[in-house]
Amino acid sequence: MSTETIDVAVSPIPLNQRRRVFAGLILAMILAALDQSIVATALPVIAGELGGLNHLTWVVTAFMLTSTVSAPLYGKLSDMYGRKPFFALSIGIFLVASALCGAARSMNALILFRALQGFGAGGLMTMSQTLVGSIVPMRERGRYQGLFTGAFAVSSVAGPLLGGFITSHASWRWVFYINPPIGALSLALVMMSLPKVERGGEHAVDYAGAVLVCIGTSALLLVFNSASASFMSGMRLPLSCVLALACFVALFFVERRAREPIIDLKLFGNVPYATCVAASGIMAFAMMGSLVFMPLYFQLVLGETPEQSGAMMLPQVAMMLVTSVTGGRFSVGSMRRIATLLSIGVFLECLGLASLALLAHIGASVPLFLCAMAVLGAGMGIGMPNATVIVQNSVPERVLGAATATMGFVRSLGASLGVALSGGIMTFVLKREMSGLPASLDTQALLDHGIAAIAQMSAAQQAQIVAVYRGAIGASLIAGGIVMFIGFLLVLNLTRRALPQR
Repeated sequence: MSTETIDVAVSPIPLNQRRRVFAGLILAMILAALDQSIVATALPVIAGELGGLNHLTWVVTAFMLTSTVSAPLYGKLSDMYGRKPFFALSIGIFLVASALCGAARSMNALILFRALQGFGAGGLMTMSQTLVGSIVPMRERGRYQGLFTGAFAVSSVAGPLLGGFITSHASWRWVFYINPPIGALSLALVMMSLPKVERGGEHAVDYAGAVLVCIGTSALLLVFNSASASFMSGMRLPLSCVLALACFVALFFVERRAREPIIDLKLFGNVPYATCVAASGIMAFAMMGSLVFMPLYFQLVLGETPEQSGAMMLPQVAMMLVTSVTGGRFSVGSMRRIATLLSIGVFLECLGLASLALLAHIGASVPLFLCAMAVLGAGMGIGMPNATVIVQNSVPERVLGAATATMGFVRSLGASLGVALSGGIMTFVLKREMSGLPASLDTQALLDHGIAAIAQMSAAQQAQIVAVYRGAIGASLIAGGIVMFIGFLLVLNLTRRALPQR
């Protein structure tokens, strides 16, 4: 059987060479993470120029769908045919799609190109983390994954700010046009510095599994995503639920028989791996719930402006950046030590969410909220990279791509579920509490328009509504805290187990 040159199992490489590859990878990660948030502030301007306001949310939804469903495909295919080709493919798709987005002349075209861009972004995030696992020695992976988490945190905050600046001082099209030059530098650094190794053997692509993952995940995310509310009217919602369930049930049986499954169910028999994949989904659940609904609390309940509410999220992101970078330096050593750090991170997240729920319930002052946000961010910064390290250190190199991609896949689903469940709980409590308000209050207008409707009310009416919103958002935070506590119990068990020391 012939042997071909391929980089599927890249071994640790010299430090200088590793730094060049990592610089390219972190640029790729920043591009993918930035594009999840940078477009939000440009949406009103985009709608004003292209029209199609009723389809505007699909600019975000299309990107989210394709970036999520593509991640497992990139991971498995890179295990089979090499890391470098699929990194190049993903960044190539992303950069071409970015240029097309910038040149779009209609809303439908922009949505189509955003879907294509998301397909590239899913590969960028998956391949960046997988390549770190391939080129970095096991004992040092925590440091590098911590830098990735820090870059993701900065991108989450910088995205809306940068998008607003570009839109105000240039054109919304440059939100997309800035990607190609940065991406070209990333591609050059990785392609010139990443070595190749020898590989032999034939592979069988799991086409059935790939189709089921794509269809089932798309249906599930449409159910979760409130942005698709108009699309999911009538019978489409229950049909999507049935389709998602049917696809995932079929996927379970298909993957059990597949020679090289897209999602390897056997990996979930590895307790450290399964625990950390679940913990990653739980942490994403909490992160998105807090990032989406805390600004709403700051504006509706505390009366802050949108700019002020955005600034109040900075302690969370700042601590996430600090702890991910500094914490990565302590993630050098035994797996038990890394598991202990993961437990500390998840505990801090649980504590932060519980504190936010309590503070929301009692209507505490701003400084206390800022402290709780900082605790939550510190937990995220410690927990997320260490979960990735345990996942990668618990599996053999030949399935590293699939293992890392599955973790990212579960993380994306957790984030979507976090927003959906938190929003559902908040809406349920709002409707229940508003049913007891005086008939003179237009409760439907409050549910539809929020801040704008409250501004038209008297001081006494505003006080009543603020109390209702305080309880509703507090209830959603309690749900997040409960889920996070379950995650803490899961990862705490890892500190008592004999973990792999490969």
